[in-house]
Amino acid sequence: MAPLLEVTWTDPVTDRQGFLVIDRLVRGVCSGGLRMRAGCTLDEVRGLAAGMTRKEALYYRPSNRYVPLGGAKGGIDCDPHDPHMRGVLTRYLQGVRALVERHWTTGEDLGLHQKLIDEVVTEIGMESSIQAVYPLLPDRAAAISRLRRAFSLSVDGIALPDLAGGIGVAEAALASLTELGLPHEGTRAVIQGFGSMGGSTARYLAQAGLRIVAVSDALGVITNPAGLDVELLLHSRNAFGEIPRSCLRPGDAALAVDAWLSVDTDVLVPAAISYCITPANQHLVRARLIVEAANMPVLPAAEASLTARGIQVVPDFVANSATNAWWWWTLFGDIDASVSEATHQIRTEMHRILTTVFTLAGTTGTTLREAASAFTSAQIDALTSAIHVATP
Repeated sequence: MAPLLEVTWTDPVTDRQGFLVIDRLVRGVCSGGLRMRAGCTLDEVRGLAAGMTRKEALYYRPSNRYVPLGGAKGGIDCDPHDPHMRGVLTRYLQGVRALVERHWTTGEDLGLHQKLIDEVVTEIGMESSIQAVYPLLPDRAAAISRLRRAFSLSVDGIALPDLAGGIGVAEAALASLTELGLPHEGTRAVIQGFGSMGGSTARYLAQAGLRIVAVSDALGVITNPAGLDVELLLHSRNAFGEIPRSCLRPGDAALAVDAWLSVDTDVLVPAAISYCITPANQHLVRARLIVEAANMPVLPAAEASLTARGIQVVPDFVANSATNAWWWWTLFGDIDASVSEATHQIRTEMHRILTTVFTLAGTTGTTLREAASAFTSAQIDALTSAIHVATP
């Protein structure tokens, strides 16, 4: 199905382009992050917006206060390390301001931090990057206060908003291992990317007993077959998820940046970039399970080859959906501003969804992605029947 709206914006100062795709509106509102990377395209943003519609619909439960929104995505073709990036971001948000104010709720995605988005939104005179949802809140003041308190929480020095996604990815991996009849204790995992999503995934997998045998950042791969000290790496990384090699312990080894794919492992978590597992390199994968923490990291043709080799892939719109859901559960009041409530809700819901997807895949003889797509389609139909949804 074609998206409801596509916007292509050209920066009047640098000629860089930005994009906004609204896949659909639910009660007049949609949700989806804003990313910034060199080479970002309209096709990429269109696919991500459709994925957001699926992520939202996954969590539709009629008894919840949170009613899923439509899906959307924004993207800017600019290197986030570019010294002029803030100006580009500011002009982009000014350009799409009317949509942010009334329809598009957004937040951080690849290459951007929420703190910067909040600063720019304030500078241009807007209330919030999610203000479009405020008219749907029964008690706006209480909801905003609750979300602010939730954003102030941290666990061992890492903010809860930077952990929520990884809690979900880790639970997706753990539930999948259980469904596959594999143990948690001692099972090996490799994490590609060590930003908020990759780092928090590594933390919660390690806490569950998995052995993190390799992580990668922009500088390369750090590996140790006996297991890495995840907490040491987390507290040593910089704002870009880069780990200083001076913190490595005896037994840790530094490898080339592309070595992450061929490390011996049971679970592989691509958590950094899109389109990184291709038909040309999929043969290097040695894992039994891939959990997509990044958006669209496995190309369809590569996934077909992986499936033929017996490698299961948990799709991105399931595995990395927890941050989005946590925002809305908190804002709408399904959970309080609490680390324990957030963790419990994310784990419970992710486990429920993964169990449903595995059961459906088993009974229909389909892949996990096909089963998850069928489940979300049913969820979208239920949501559409219950409330007004604007589609093309």
